Amino acid sequence: MKIKLQHINSGFVTLFLFVLPLVAKSATTIVDRIAIVVDEDVIMQSELAERFKAVKSQISSQKNARMPADDVLKNQIEEQMIIENLQLQRAERAGIRVSDEEINNTLAQIAKENNLTLNEFRNALTVDGISWSGMRLRVSRELKINRLQQGIMRRRIQVSDKEIKNFLSSELGSNLTADQYRLGHILVTIPENASKNDLKAASSKADSIFSKIEEGDDFRALAIEFSDGQNALDGGDLGWRKAAQLPTIFSDLADTMHVGETRSPIRSGRGFHILKLFNKRGASTEGKIAQTRVRHVLVQPNEIRSENEANDLALSLRNEIVEGRDFAEIAKLYSDDPGSALSGGDLGWSRKGVFVPEFEKIMAKSEINEMSSVFKSVHGFHFLEVTDRRIEDFSERYRMSQAENFLRNQRFDQELNNWLREIREDAFIESKN
Repeated sequence: MKIKLQHINSGFVTLFLFVLPLVAKSATTIVDRIAIVVDEDVIMQSELAERFKAVKSQISSQKNARMPADDVLKNQIEEQMIIENLQLQRAERAGIRVSDEEINNTLAQIAKENNLTLNEFRNALTVDGISWSGMRLRVSRELKINRLQQGIMRRRIQVSDKEIKNFLSSELGSNLTADQYRLGHILVTIPENASKNDLKAASSKADSIFSKIEEGDDFRALAIEFSDGQNALDGGDLGWRKAAQLPTIFSDLADTMHVGETRSPIRSGRGFHILKLFNKRGASTEGKIAQTRVRHVLVQPNEIRSENEANDLALSLRNEIVEGRDFAEIAKLYSDDPGSALSGGDLGWSRKGVFVPEFEKIMAKSEINEMSSVFKSVHGFHFLEVTDRRIEDFSERYRMSQAENFLRNQRFDQELNNWLREIREDAFIESKN
């Protein structure tokens, strides 16, 4: 079985992991010799031979692929390995490291893309003559090169605010950064030259379906049962579409709807439409961040305070505040959280996912100015008070980030090629063949 490795996107760089067996120099058991000197490193003859064999096998497995002449293929492989080696040397000097976890995650992702479990993927590599250790080493090297390229390109590719604003004001920029909607659609058609009775019957049917939805019936199930639309068997799901890709009657409504909302039957020339906004994504959604302002008191167990004593102290302190003592005063005097104690326990504005799960859960269900009960987390015993909530609008910043990434992507390949050519020209290369 030939394993296919799909490209993996990371930031604005695309990383290609080619299934090429890699023999570590330290594992060589045959008499070996230096093939190419590359600056401060070398490429061994065994490495070239192994890569040559693997590339030929890969080309042979591809339908209608033309095999280059051996000398042409050999030159291409040598050049590829020189460029890789130069980048790996720079990655080493930059202190770039890849953890076992990152390698494991990448291998798991490759297995998933091939619809295999990790064990099945490992076995398939063995069948293809690729060792697991060689595959891990190859993945590690590619991840290091990818990380190096990202860092270098961030410095080399500069996108000005003016360029971003000009792009956003263009038709292409507006289309690329437009919000996307996932709408559900139920259509009750009316026949051509419909009579008043036909119209009344269709309207009555649409109203009946809408009433079922309001009473809690599943929209998708109702679409399958009653809709005359082309997407009926998909539960009325129109898929992700930008406003420009929707019928005008839908696009005008989509932007005014909130996720989960269903709109009552809308009349058009075709009939009566019922719309539900399943989901929405883009700047106006991801750019609006719910934030909470919270303060807390933390009591931690320690060498002289047991868990029970820490819990009892937290309960006692909470009771003092309930009876009228100032929250901020208690936090300053007794809280074991040095980061917030001096601010009266105030943790400032935060978004979801900042705190440990136990804290997040209590914070999410607390009303403003309502003090929670004492609860335990990995840090100790807390009680908290939510002092405010808000929705912070970062939608414009989000759109600018989208535009910047697009403009960087446009320039990335050309700039990367320029940089690779520069480091190749500056390198000391000596062939020993």
